[in-house]
Amino acid sequence: MSVIERAFVAQRDGHTIPGVLWLPAGATGRAPLMLISHGGGGHKKSKVIQEVSASMVARGFAAAAIDGPMHGERRAQIEEGPPVQGEFVSRWKSGPDNGGMVDFMIADWKAALDHLVTLPEIDGARVGWNGLSMGTAFGLPFVAAEPRIKAAVLGLWGLCFPMSERLGTDAPQVACPVYFQLKWNDELFTRQGQLDLFDKLGTADKRLKVYMGKHAERGPEQRADAEAFLVERLAGS
Repeated sequence: MSVIERAFVAQRDGHTIPGVLWLPAGATGRAPLMLISHGGGGHKKSKVIQEVSASMVARGFAAAAIDGPMHGERRAQIEEGPPVQGEFVSRWKSGPDNGGMVDFMIADWKAALDHLVTLPEIDGARVGWNGLSMGTAFGLPFVAAEPRIKAAVLGLWGLCFPMSERLGTDAPQVACPVYFQLKWNDELFTRQGQLDLFDKLGTADKRLKVYMGKHAERGPEQRADAEAFLVERLAGS
């Protein structure tokens, strides 16, 4: 199925949030929506986001993404990779979120979702979240605060850094089904820290799968498992 890519702009309190929406070409009716968050070194149109969105569109979904707090169009120039990831991780490790970075991103995602569900192509009753690594750092608190999210893929994050205390506080409020992915050889997060975060998730409908490899090594099995879970929970609901 061919993909239509469409830029959009959401607003909140005079703040502009640029985003991108992918839709199945020629589809009729309203499609379930997948919100996709990039990792700490990426941006809303990075290669992995393009690949995930294309795969979800092929399954009949719409997909949307926005940039992280210091990523993509929020920078002086768009760049990605280790320098951007290092900047983000350094900020996250620095201590409590006194700057309100998590709440900032929750508000941005809420505003983006508010905008997207008004579109005639989107089924606002079937919205999912797909966010690993940084997509869990901001996505878990967002999912905990947003009842419109009906299923979520989370993981590759743990209670290992000072700012992750927020995730431990919010995790019990997550009520939707969750598929949590853990990397056995993750060099950024301890196994126990990731298990501790999974254990705190409040939903009774949660599952954990362990994959071999380092943090950024995401093979086809890992992606296929996440997509299958989301399609099962949202495509026909």
